[in-house]
Amino acid sequence: MTSIAFYHTLPEEQPFAEQWAEEHHVDVTCFPFELTDETLHTVDGFDGISYKQRFRPSNNPDFYRKLHDDYGIRQIALRSAGIDSIDVKAANEHGIRITNVPSYSPSAVAQLALTHILQLLRHVPQYRERNTHQDFAATGLMSRELSELTVGIIGVGRIGSTLARMLHALGVTVLGNDIRERNDLDGIVTFTSKDDLLARADVVSMHTYLDETTYHLMDAHRFAQMKPTAIFINASRGPIVDTQALIDALQRHEIAAAGLDVIEGEATLFGHTLKPGEPTGNPAYDTLAAMPNVAITPHIAFFTDIAVRNMAQQSLNDALTIIQGGTSEHEIHLD
Repeated sequence: MTSIAFYHTLPEEQPFAEQWAEEHHVDVTCFPFELTDETLHTVDGFDGISYKQRFRPSNNPDFYRKLHDDYGIRQIALRSAGIDSIDVKAANEHGIRITNVPSYSPSAVAQLALTHILQLLRHVPQYRERNTHQDFAATGLMSRELSELTVGIIGVGRIGSTLARMLHALGVTVLGNDIRERNDLDGIVTFTSKDDLLARADVVSMHTYLDETTYHLMDAHRFAQMKPTAIFINASRGPIVDTQALIDALQRHEIAAAGLDVIEGEATLFGHTLKPGEPTGNPAYDTLAAMPNVAITPHIAFFTDIAVRNMAQQSLNDALTIIQGGTSEHEIHLD
């Protein structure tokens, strides 16, 4: 029987993986731990791999040689849209084909971005902070309405375009910036340069992939271009933002607020449960979390029933397709 190792399994994922295994007559073994140099030996005996994790299994290209030559692995199916958790080039050089799940649920991520926009627009974190001190006054926290806003979306792909359509339906003026302008968004998004978008937007929402061209895309210069009343949203990848530059922009009142589902260095924090009072080990997170005008969620934009099911089962579909000698439309090809 064909067998697939399913790494870093969340409890909510396992029923979907087991359902798929039963329907396809494939042995899927769910491991709670991540695939790393230390756990590489657990691949022995499997035909394929599926994983979702926040960092690469190894920084040593020989890792992929061992997977292919020693364990016979010919594919890895990522349970994510982003591909920053694998060295695609090294994997391909050693005969391993990589797939991702590019469209597990754009609505899930877009809805969380919208949630952050709304709670920051309506000053929910500040009201929560006041309430803890028995202060229930509204003075000083009057909000604007969505219909007054211009929202700029950087990265107008599946997720960014979904957010754009949601915002347009709510009466928001939407600006977009992407390497490709999309005719299907005519009347919904006005495409413009980053400089113009940052200068005009009341909210800037990031929805780009992470690669060498987008690393620290939002730096001190970019934050300085934004309105002092603007809200910044990041539900893409942490390293797209220079975190210290974001902290400085907030502390200097160059921008008004930030909603974050991702931050740099999150892999050692998000997804873990710390003991009360235990240090987070992430000073940047500590600084941001202490700010009443910052809302942080621990990389959970994907975490809906529909998205988790789609990520689990699509990754297994792709794994089985390649194991059986077929091709997948989700295979990653580096130009």
